[in-house]
Amino acid sequence: MTPPLRLLRLLALAALLAAGAAEIAWGQQPPIQGLENLSPEERALVERNLERWRSLTPEQRARVLENYRHWKQLSPQERQAARQNFQRFRQLPPQERGRILEDFRRWKDLPGSRRQELQGAYERFQRLPPERQERIMERFRQFQAMSPGERERVIRNWERWQQMTPEERQRARERLRQRRDGPRDDDGPRPGPGR
Repeated sequence: MTPPLRLLRLLALAALLAAGAAEIAWGQQPPIQGLENLSPEERALVERNLERWRSLTPEQRARVLENYRHWKQLSPQERQAARQNFQRFRQLPPQERGRILEDFRRWKDLPGSRRQELQGAYERFQRLPPERQERIMERFRQFQAMSPGERERVIRNWERWQQMTPEERQRARERLRQRRDGPRDDDGPRPGPGR
């Protein structure tokens, strides 16, 4: 082979190799920033879902990692309960799922102090004896069954009750007790509120 032909072949080979390298480099995505800060387990999670990960904003990525870390801290029983809840959720009609998601969105939009207050109330409710829980739930069902006007009256009464001093509340209880325990009609029940 003559030197010019050999040189030409070497140049062609070099051009092909350069084009192939450029094509490979062109098809590759830039390295993901921050992977070095992740644990090996988290890095593996990201690498398994690379395309999805690249499409997330930094805030979404932080939330994914936070949720993953929370999941890893759950006990096996808590994880199983979460899986079962998710399965039940997926089996609900679309309207019901939408209502639940809207309730969840409203929960997330609450200020942290209000969420803590409601969480505390829920935990106190859970510690009540079952019969007391049932009485509360029955009263709530009665409240829901009321007309809007009746509900408004109950809410106004509750707000007035909240503003009363302990002494005023005690006097109101005594008046109510006297009304309940007062004289009966000839053959009917004792008169109550609104009778």
